[in-house]
Amino acid sequence: MQDVTLEPWAEGDLGLLRLINSPEMTEHLGGPETEEQLLARHRRYVDLPGTGRGRMFTVRPGAGPDGPAAGSIGYWETVWRGEKVYETGWSVLPAFQGRGIAVAAARAVTAAVRAEGRHRELHAFPSVGNPASNAICRRAGFTLLDECGFEYPKGTFMRCNDWALDLTVQG
Repeated sequence: MQDVTLEPWAEGDLGLLRLINSPEMTEHLGGPETEEQLLARHRRYVDLPGTGRGRMFTVRPGAGPDGPAAGSIGYWETVWRGEKVYETGWSVLPAFQGRGIAVAAARAVTAAVRAEGRHRELHAFPSVGNPASNAICRRAGFTLLDECGFEYPKGTFMRCNDWALDLTVQG
């Protein structure tokens, strides 16, 4: 299993967010955002820890902060089917895909969420047409609950798989 380091999202991570915002990386997410949307997203990521509702991280391969940025992962509080849960999502740059980095990052973020002890479940909602992200969910220990309609980006509905991980069970 690939080792990864999760570093809290910082002001200097805007360049990484711009790389993640490519057509290739956003194919299953409605396409790239405008510069204005991207700057707003970056601000939300930087400010998220202060809200007490989640965190975003830069993912680096290896067991230390010296490696290159390979992508991002985070978790945030949401309401799903009437219950407060955490949701997670990730992006791994093409040069780092296929190495187990996303699975290791998903497991690491699960440990961080579990340590908070605020919600019982962590959900991920990859597009049904995104086999790589669905495989990451499976390999990271999530359970496929069902297919659902999901609004993302705001105003646009897509078909997703609802994957959940019970945070009360140590994995």
